[in-house]
Amino acid sequence: MKYDLAVIGSGPGGYVAAIRAAQLKMKVAIIERYSTLGGTCLNVGCIPSKALLDSSELYLQAEKHFGVHGIGVSSLKLDWDTMRGRKDKVVEDNVKGVAFLMKKNKIDVHTGHATLLGSGKIAIAAGDGKHTEIEAANVIIATGSKPADLPFAKLDKERIISSTEALALKSVPKELVIIGAGVIGCEMGSVFARLGTKVRIVEYLNSAIPTMDGTMGKELGKSLKNIGIELYLGHKVKSVESKGKKAKVVCETPSGEDIELTGDYCLMAVGRRPYTDKLGLENVKISTDQRGFIKVNENLETAQPGIFAIGDVIGGAMLAHKAEEEGVFVAERLAGQKPHINYRAIPWVVYTWPEVAGVGYTEEELKQVGREYKVGSFPYKALGRARAANESEGVVKVLADKKNDEVLGVHIFGARAADMIAEAVVALEFRASAEDIARMSHAHPTFTEAMKEACLSATENRAIHL
Repeated sequence: MKYDLAVIGSGPGGYVAAIRAAQLKMKVAIIERYSTLGGTCLNVGCIPSKALLDSSELYLQAEKHFGVHGIGVSSLKLDWDTMRGRKDKVVEDNVKGVAFLMKKNKIDVHTGHATLLGSGKIAIAAGDGKHTEIEAANVIIATGSKPADLPFAKLDKERIISSTEALALKSVPKELVIIGAGVIGCEMGSVFARLGTKVRIVEYLNSAIPTMDGTMGKELGKSLKNIGIELYLGHKVKSVESKGKKAKVVCETPSGEDIELTGDYCLMAVGRRPYTDKLGLENVKISTDQRGFIKVNENLETAQPGIFAIGDVIGGAMLAHKAEEEGVFVAERLAGQKPHINYRAIPWVVYTWPEVAGVGYTEEELKQVGREYKVGSFPYKALGRARAANESEGVVKVLADKKNDEVLGVHIFGARAADMIAEAVVALEFRASAEDIARMSHAHPTFTEAMKEACLSATENRAIHL
């Protein structure tokens, strides 16, 4: 079997690359080692976690906030099995959707573990022992990543778990200790805190979501505390161990004292590592860096001509939509087109509630590079639509160049931030000024009016509703 392109991995980067290549008239194969398509995102990541985030937020709203709307709820009960079952059905439907897209685009699906053999040859070992070999003029490695752990805190998948196991727990834990206050830690912590779990998050740095804008970390930290999550910021984890039906975590406080935290589980949310296990990189002389990421050039091509790599496996922002853009980029390059990716305009989203979203430079980064900037912000509490929806917790923050008013970054904490950030992405892609957005008509009443007002604030401090 000979192909124009073989894609190893069927996550968002891989299957999108395969579809775009097929649209460009290439004969395409996709290889997936698991029995379902969609990779981590659809099976044990983005999709199931968002399903639980939505369900748990509805439960919390019914428990604590429906009353203000004049909605009385009596005999409220949590049915975790049904909630989990809905999550599984959402995953199933999405996975089937990807399988349908493969058939629609006439992409051959091979199930099994792929090993690069060289000269465009790939061996595929299926779970039933069957071995297949295919050839491809070009190859895209899109094998993604796996949950990382710490040298002194290894995952045992029983009491010391990753997000994969957390999404499949048979019951809601009474106590949960989470190591890492990044996206995964805050999202999973939110799910269980809303359902009554005592959640404690330990973070080495002094802010939640430390890679995002500092204002967002402060706002999210306050919000997490409001739903009962205890944040241990600036704490260094020294040991994690499983003891019977408990997990014990010892960490050092900023003042140098040791404290012990116990929970039914310890969720490791300390990042992810690239997945290249038994991929045969040595057979094609492809090298990785010290952290295991595959090295690529500006065209996302490895040291082996004709073999490309995209997504989590090459590092950078570990985001599904970043991998998708890279998949399209490679497919179009192979077809002779001239695509580009503006990595600075790829947004980040944290699906807590309220949500957090950001794109472009953070204020900390602008200070670091010495670029002069100005800040405009607008609080949700001054927004009519937010008040009507009982969602007045939030703020939009706009960073613009001090000299020419170009929008450099936008950061949103608040309801619907995940959707609102798209306007900011457009602004960055077209190098709009804050005044450009301020002069655009935004429908009233909407949450996006906060974006207009924040840009007005950045433009001679002339927000209307402040």
